[in-house]
Amino acid sequence: MKGKKTKFYQLIGRYILLFIGAMIYSIGLEIFLIPNNVIDGGIVGISIITTHFTKLPLGVLTFILNVPFFIFGYKQIGKTFTISTLFSVFCYSIGVSLFTPISSITQDVLLASIFGGILIGFGVGLIIRNGGSTDGSEVIAIILDKKSSFSVGQIVMFFNFFILTSAGFVFGWDRAMYSLIAYFIAVKVIDIIVDGLDESKAVIIISEQYQDISEAIMNRLGRGLTLLDGKGAYKGVDTSVIYVIVSRLEISKVKNIVHGFDEDALITIGPVDVSGKKYKKKAIH
Repeated sequence: MKGKKTKFYQLIGRYILLFIGAMIYSIGLEIFLIPNNVIDGGIVGISIITTHFTKLPLGVLTFILNVPFFIFGYKQIGKTFTISTLFSVFCYSIGVSLFTPISSITQDVLLASIFGGILIGFGVGLIIRNGGSTDGSEVIAIILDKKSSFSVGQIVMFFNFFILTSAGFVFGWDRAMYSLIAYFIAVKVIDIIVDGLDESKAVIIISEQYQDISEAIMNRLGRGLTLLDGKGAYKGVDTSVIYVIVSRLEISKVKNIVHGFDEDALITIGPVDVSGKKYKKKAIH
């Protein structure tokens, strides 16, 4: 019984966050981008351009254009994701309608593009982090991904680039360029919201100075690390390879430490999903 209540509250909390994300997204669109003829990508971008010619309500048009894609792709993306996404699309369609009468905060197109991109990225990132989506173009990408050599990200990027470029013919090429600025800002903010500022990175360091580098990383960053046995294929020399997990914000510090001992050291960095108490940072004395 207690477990069911916990799951129920978690579900309610998730939908509240989906709603908040949709409202933030709506504000970014209606109060910053759209009044300055700057558009977003995906189905929303198509809706903005269509609304410009037809004068149909953007919120209604966005919802109508999105729904068929999610129904069509139901089997491809699953029940939970479909319901969460439909809820998000419904909420931001309402939000767009609510915020339409409000005047733009700024007439400076660059400022509108920057802050609109930040708000859109924050809103969409919140939605994605809680299991939803905001655009039917992602469903198209998922389906095409299984029938082509391109990844979902590449298909979405191409789709959005085409839509944002189309804005040049409708609103002028300067607005198309501002739209690209807003889009790339939004993408970076989405990454931060979804992955977090404290996103973990796995770092592998190959250097003859591995002992000094290891001690410096442990002392300066308070991170535990592992020394792996390695052997150079060319020279056949035995060595130790440093493996350490750090946060995104500590990457530059690791590089500075390593290059302080060995400018020729080989450093490889990659994303990693971490669990376990051993990863937790130790206090530096």
